Amino acid sequence: MASGDTHPFFDLHTHGFVRVATATPKVRTADIAYNAQGIIEQAEKAHDQGVDLLLYPELSLSSYALDDLHLQTALLEAVERHLAEILKRSRTLTPVLVIGAPLRRNGRIYNCAITIAKGRILGVVPKSYLPNYREFYEKRWFSHGRDCVGLEIDVLGETVPFGTDIVFEAEDFAGFTFGIEICEDFWSPNPPGTLAALAGATILLNLSASNITIGKSDERHMLTRASSSRYVCAYAYSASGYGESTTDLSWDGQGMIYELGDLLIESVRFDHEPELCVTDVDTRRILAERMRMQTWGDAADAAGRPEDWYRKIGFEHGAAQKDNGLARPIRRFPFVPNRREKLDEDCYEAFNIQVDALMRRIEATRPKCLVIGISGGLDSTHALLVAAKAMDRLGRPRTDIRGYTMPGFATSDGTKSNAWKLMKAFGITAEEIDIKPTALMMLENIGHAFADGHPVYDTTFENVQAGLRTDYLFRLAGQHGGWVIGTGDLSELALGWCTYGVGDQMSHYGVNSGVPKTLIQYLIRWTTTTHQFDDHVDGVLLDILDTEISPELVPAGEDGTIQSTQSIIGPYELNDFFLHHVIRWGQSPSHVAFLAWHAWKDAEAGQWPIDFPEDARNAYDLPTIAKWLENFVKRFFGFSQFKRSAMPNGPKVSAGGALSPRGDWRAPSDAVADLWLEDLRRNLPD
Repeated sequence: MASGDTHPFFDLHTHGFVRVATATPKVRTADIAYNAQGIIEQAEKAHDQGVDLLLYPELSLSSYALDDLHLQTALLEAVERHLAEILKRSRTLTPVLVIGAPLRRNGRIYNCAITIAKGRILGVVPKSYLPNYREFYEKRWFSHGRDCVGLEIDVLGETVPFGTDIVFEAEDFAGFTFGIEICEDFWSPNPPGTLAALAGATILLNLSASNITIGKSDERHMLTRASSSRYVCAYAYSASGYGESTTDLSWDGQGMIYELGDLLIESVRFDHEPELCVTDVDTRRILAERMRMQTWGDAADAAGRPEDWYRKIGFEHGAAQKDNGLARPIRRFPFVPNRREKLDEDCYEAFNIQVDALMRRIEATRPKCLVIGISGGLDSTHALLVAAKAMDRLGRPRTDIRGYTMPGFATSDGTKSNAWKLMKAFGITAEEIDIKPTALMMLENIGHAFADGHPVYDTTFENVQAGLRTDYLFRLAGQHGGWVIGTGDLSELALGWCTYGVGDQMSHYGVNSGVPKTLIQYLIRWTTTTHQFDDHVDGVLLDILDTEISPELVPAGEDGTIQSTQSIIGPYELNDFFLHHVIRWGQSPSHVAFLAWHAWKDAEAGQWPIDFPEDARNAYDLPTIAKWLENFVKRFFGFSQFKRSAMPNGPKVSAGGALSPRGDWRAPSDAVADLWLEDLRRNLPD
């Protein structure tokens, strides 16, 4: 798109994203002119890729492994001369550059990070902690900057801010605020980035010249990930690469960027060619998490409120409005485990959170039996899996689980057959109760048109059946000295897709209440691939996974089409995407729409969950996403909270959140959805 034709919705900056990159430029020991040219080349490439903030390695202008050459006046003067050339060449470039260089001040040399924006030095941050152990010898050449606060430095005839008490802030781009550490600083027990983050920096940069040894890459990942998580920020790290002196050391050029503990991107290590590692950081997500996490604010207060005394160096970023895409991994299924090396462990944890919670409730209440309605659908199937595993571990017979299938006016032969196969495969006490006669009697008693032979399939018609099933289960639990296991899931609670009170909204313990539909599908499949039960059970489970999701409360049409839940409330895969970003991160609908569009617009792009079926890989255009997101907003914010306010106990399973009024989500039942709908209508293209 041409810049002038781009709707603001398609510009990543509209949604608070900052495009950040780490650079591994070409470098040659003590060749300042060569290194300066390498810095400029990477800056120009970053400009072409729409980068906003570009991080270089430590001492990238001089090169790092110089030993006593750092003390040579000729080298230090060459650094300043070629720094002037970099300033000149950067005037027309969009990225803010953060480069490394040795600078002199008052008879000392400092290992510095220099921040440059459009041909101007914004400020200089010195390294706080100088390693002087094993292969490192920095105190021989440099002075530490730990006590450099409120100072200035003369560079190329200009006086600019100098010190560790600096963060840089774009005045025309809310959220684009960054602080700086240099290499050893984040190996320190007291990293200076802590105060920079507490002063408001959403992004921390680390210029590093860390040499490579076996296992050190893992250590860097650990520190970078921990820093981004602990400081509630994005953390970019760039280490020196090929071209540094190998007299005694070697260099791998590792670059990586984490956000809130999530790895967004990392470079190819040991690459002989210069490399840019580009991704988009979500500053709104970061700021929302800081607001939500009161510990972060408490830490800022305990540290003396750095925001009150840190110097904020402002600059005009002035990035042009355009569609630069989104350079960022977005999980289509944010509730579903996506780490192949951790797949079994993640699924094991999710499943066993439910099993363990149910076991504890059984031990505490000592019921004679567990009562569960088995429909042959996903939710009741998964609840039965959890119940069976809990009984096995408690050493109780599965016959203490009483399963009831209760066919109604629209129950299909397929789901009824699956329900019976499932109950028999697990060896539970199984019975069938035909609810049609009782439902018909109730419809007659209330004067419903269906009782007179009219095909009226309204909400009352549906709720009579759903309510009767739950009523039977509660009465059966009382009769047999047990209690009812709820089968409804997190997705249904979010959308209010459950019958309130005497209906599937109620139970004695909602074992699935913290598990969304997409995760239930995945966990059922995981139980088959890891053979949690026997082959007979696995075969039935695979049949159930292939069944259309339907409440089966309305008879099939003349063409045989059954009632489809997802045609009414939208695809669960989209609804779960919306739900995650709304309840976990508090993101606005237009922001969620932007993420969803990039995640779902192309089925061939990006990663799918491990072993996700090829024929189930869907794509959605922006109008479709907007349609179902509007429906989600209406149902979640404006309709269904009263059902969640009275929901039974049940375990939280995913860090993505739960909807219990005693836990993650507390909201008034009489709120309206108007402002969320207005956000969609105002910010999305027509």
